[in-house]
Amino acid sequence: MPAPAPRARQQGVALLTVLLLVAVMAVLVTSVLDDIRFGLRRATNAQAMAQARWHALGAETLARAQIERLAAAGAGTVPAERWNGRPMVFPTGDGLVQAQLDDASTCFNLNSVVEGAGELWQRREAGARQFGMLLRELGVPAHRSAALVDALVDWIDTDAVPGSNGAEDSYYALRAPAYRTAGALLAETSELRAVAGFDAELYESLRPYICALPIDARSPVNLNALDADHAVLLVALTDGALSAPAARRLLQSRPRAGWPDIATLRAEPVLAALGLPDAVFTGIELKPHYFALQTRVEHGGAQFVSSALFELAAGRARLVARRWTLPE
Repeated sequence: MPAPAPRARQQGVALLTVLLLVAVMAVLVTSVLDDIRFGLRRATNAQAMAQARWHALGAETLARAQIERLAAAGAGTVPAERWNGRPMVFPTGDGLVQAQLDDASTCFNLNSVVEGAGELWQRREAGARQFGMLLRELGVPAHRSAALVDALVDWIDTDAVPGSNGAEDSYYALRAPAYRTAGALLAETSELRAVAGFDAELYESLRPYICALPIDARSPVNLNALDADHAVLLVALTDGALSAPAARRLLQSRPRAGWPDIATLRAEPVLAALGLPDAVFTGIELKPHYFALQTRVEHGGAQFVSSALFELAAGRARLVARRWTLPE
């Protein structure tokens, strides 16, 4: 068979070169188009997330206005079921906003186990006793509850001397990974999971009854919003002088509009018979002072969550903390 002519061979090589260039260009164009599509999708997602974030901030503005309206109307006289824990849904142009406002004064403030100012914290015996009582009411044995209380105090206090059953930096330095105690008030309840002795099971049982308010005052529990299922908090506040069944009956017999003042509350037969000291009632409130807001936003396919804590003082709602997560 005769060999191909030189001109025919050159044409074949040129055709192969053109086909190779076309294949390379097709790959490059496909890659560029993918980058463009990814860039557009990323820009769209970023825009949707930014808009969702603004919706969440708008929910905070509405919550602040609602809190101040409650204060003007007399927050203690507005039935809690009208607002406390009720999800509010607001449709938007391309999604919806769901916000839930809760009374954050119906829990035990973990930071009340210490007292002090600035960066100097030391054990508060009254708060430590109340937390120990709460643990025992939730079924924690006495010896373990004492160790848990000491561990929490040591986590917050500013000295390096562990309590009789506590744990300071030397204990946590042996963990893997090693870490140190906070030496400051808890910022949120989930921090409790880093404290010695507080395992996941115990934390889950404690979670409905505890909070981490940015104050070291004795836990200011609002009895006018406390439900009977949380009667153990009242038992803890009275250092166990009031039994759980009696506390539950007291909350179930609460006036429809709530107790108007502490004097009326103290006159309740079950409390009057106990002759509780004045110090017990310093940890009892009849109006909410802290409010927790949880916000979920869906916008343009993006999902966004946030939480905020407000303090009510002199009729004004002040933002205390904001997180771009939900409480754990």
